[in-house]
Amino acid sequence: MQISKDMLIGDLVRLDEGIAPILMRVGMHCLGCPASQMESLEEACMVHGLEVDSVVGLVNEYLANK
Repeated sequence: MQISKDMLIGDLVRLDEGIAPILMRVGMHCLGCPASQMESLEEACMVHGLEVDSVVGLVNEYLANK
């Protein structure tokens, strides 16, 4: 399974419980905020000043190594 930058944060967190700690480590500490659940990964990265392709890569690497 691979994720993409247009997936919603809420869907990612529900997809695999190990994704939330990855997002927290890169600086997305707002995962519990109801508004964040409806943001795409790309939108959340923009808000936090993160490079979306790097974050997608981290999550996909985690999923590939499960």
